[in-house]
Amino acid sequence: MEQRSEQRDLVGSLAKGLGVLEILAGAPAGLRLTEVAEAAGLTRAGARRLLLTLVSEGYARLEGRQFVLSAKLLSLGRAWLGGGSIWSLAEPILREVSHAVGESCSAAVLEGEDIVYVARVAGRRIVSVSLSVGTRLPAYCTSMGRVLLSSLDDAELARFLNKATIRANTPKTMTDRQALAACVADIRRAGYAIVDEELELGLRSIAVPVRSRSGVVVAAVNISTQSARFSCDEMRDALLPPLLEAAARIEELIAFQ
Repeated sequence: MEQRSEQRDLVGSLAKGLGVLEILAGAPAGLRLTEVAEAAGLTRAGARRLLLTLVSEGYARLEGRQFVLSAKLLSLGRAWLGGGSIWSLAEPILREVSHAVGESCSAAVLEGEDIVYVARVAGRRIVSVSLSVGTRLPAYCTSMGRVLLSSLDDAELARFLNKATIRANTPKTMTDRQALAACVADIRRAGYAIVDEELELGLRSIAVPVRSRSGVVVAAVNISTQSARFSCDEMRDALLPPLLEAAARIEELIAFQ
């Protein structure tokens, strides 16, 4: 009954419009009306109305017969990412950690099934995963994702894992949902997560939570490294202390916001 009530509160046309935005975001060169309609599962007339509305509001433009996203959407994303300027203030802290350990240091928040990077300082070492502010990665197989999932209670975590798309990125990726739930429970108790080559072979990372003044987990910070550089035990010994210190300093910034 509650689910039906929630469904009545949803605006279908807005959902369709957001879907069209996502489709255009995946086609930087633009798409024709017919291509958008097919990708969105809409009639040509329905897709046309949504596209022309986006053009009218400045979120897209029409170049010949191609509909292309405008920079307005990018400005919205930048406003959100830097809106509570906390992450621009936190970046120097991440930079200090990165320089001290010679590895990449990042921060992310949970959004749906993914983590979204809100700050990142690249290390001197090169890894093949290309990451920047705004990058999305699946939560279930990343250290920051698992730390953020550890803030959910058991029922919330079960719902997340039941709905999440889970696949093996490498032979080491944990895909069993019960095993993932147990792993996240261990992380909740330990206060940190280490992920060993589950996103990409040769890549390891360690993450800790960032909490608000009230103790709610609002983000995670991590250090990522090549597996040849640090074993998991070495990460725990050498990288966890500076990471915990960085998280505590960011929490101080949040407390004064």
